Amino acid sequence: MPWLEWYNRNDDLKATAKTPYRLLQPIQSLSHGDEDAPNMLIQGDNLEALKALLPYYAGQVKCIFIDPPYNTKSAFEHYDDNLEHAQWLSMMYPRMVLLRELLREDGSIWITLDDNEAHYFKVMCDEVFGRGNFIVDIAWKKRDGAPNDRKIGSTYDHLMVYAKSKIVNSKKTIAEESFNLMERTEKADSQYRSYEEPFGVDERGPFRKVDSTGNAKGGRFVESLIYPVVNPFTGEEVFPRKGRCWVYKREVMEQMVADRRFFWGKDGKAGTPMRKLFKSEAKTGMTAPTIWDDVGLNQHAAREIELVFGEKAAFDTPKPEGLMKRIIEIATNPGDFILDSFLGSGTTAAVAHKMGRRWIGIEMGEHARTHCQPRLVKVINGEQGGISEAVGWQGGGGFRFYQLGPKVFDDQGRINPDIRFEHLAAHIWFAETGTPRSTRAMKSPLLGVHNGTAYYLLYNGILGDKTLSGGNMLTMKVLAGLPKHDGPMVIYGEGTNMTNDRLRSLGIKFRKTPNDIRAR
Repeated sequence: MPWLEWYNRNDDLKATAKTPYRLLQPIQSLSHGDEDAPNMLIQGDNLEALKALLPYYAGQVKCIFIDPPYNTKSAFEHYDDNLEHAQWLSMMYPRMVLLRELLREDGSIWITLDDNEAHYFKVMCDEVFGRGNFIVDIAWKKRDGAPNDRKIGSTYDHLMVYAKSKIVNSKKTIAEESFNLMERTEKADSQYRSYEEPFGVDERGPFRKVDSTGNAKGGRFVESLIYPVVNPFTGEEVFPRKGRCWVYKREVMEQMVADRRFFWGKDGKAGTPMRKLFKSEAKTGMTAPTIWDDVGLNQHAAREIELVFGEKAAFDTPKPEGLMKRIIEIATNPGDFILDSFLGSGTTAAVAHKMGRRWIGIEMGEHARTHCQPRLVKVINGEQGGISEAVGWQGGGGFRFYQLGPKVFDDQGRINPDIRFEHLAAHIWFAETGTPRSTRAMKSPLLGVHNGTAYYLLYNGILGDKTLSGGNMLTMKVLAGLPKHDGPMVIYGEGTNMTNDRLRSLGIKFRKTPNDIRAR
């Protein structure tokens, strides 16, 4: 598959591995509501924040939405949006790699961009996610009219959608199979009507008229689908129009005619009947189109924020809550995790919260505290702007505020003395298994069993003995006190007095901290 080249590309391919693991430090004074709520608002560089989340949330996020800087060559107050093209790609590539790792197998990522970078981004993301995992490019109408500084002015942004994985031997992705139908609109429902027929109005209710024929040209001709149908009102034989054929087999068509499943016109003399699709038989939702012009504009989003804060929006291009509602309805179900690593004005987290989803929002600037945090406090307190009325939002829940803390390992690879057992345990478990360790995991030297192998960590006095020769060292005495496992074991510790032959005979792979801890 072809890929995109840019300056420093080779360095960018290695950027995720070089990004240090950092602690996430809770800030109690900026947290709000239910202390046990899983929602996280993180202030800090999003590349490092995403890396910090991996040991806990890899493969757990159902939907990611990002609205990155568009690289429009104009200055924004809160972003450096005037990056050179190569710099912009250098910023985005490693972040997309980490975001993909955080997605569930049935997860999807939605990215808004304009024409400045969208097409280059598509090629780059084909490499990161796989071209076969590209789902669609939706055109979102962001403004009512074209700007008057151009002869042809853009009124739409791109909303690109990628999946994490494909279904084996299928063109569809796993994410698409889990998508929900879009809520039915009044316009869609208005297509269902009650029509006068020779016998009156069909008692089964309003219906939509659907063509009963299909194209028979260009190799689509099927001889068995060309046959006469008797009009029940006139007794005349009716054939499909020239170049067309019926879409049903003869016996099915005749049964449907007998069941009054076709509309023959008000007087019953139509030359070609139309099939009745009754509203009562229609899907509860509808397929989403690729043009969205009914979910709000940038100006609506600015007004939503103004109503929340009582002042003009601090962001030039915020996203309306209606847009996020549409995405979340399609891509997730209540309780699913949603992540936004370019949180901006906080819209993604606000809408996810109102819709009963768990969320993680990352914002690097000071406005994580000045805009995102107060907005989400208002949401929890029952704020009634945006989609609140539509979803019956009355308040509740909570979130924890975090900032990036020190590195887990220093530049020489030593473990930071501030690192507690649970931090290192999460890192080792993820590095070994590629799966996240629950933040509520029991504090035990046995981290867990994965594919038949048990993983242990002797660190920070987990066994109650903090002396160098005690609980952090693997000895026969320490081994006897560890939780039992009938199978292979991987044990991390500061050292061991057991020989390699002895370790092998016991089915133990010993790894020395910090030397043998992989950064992954």
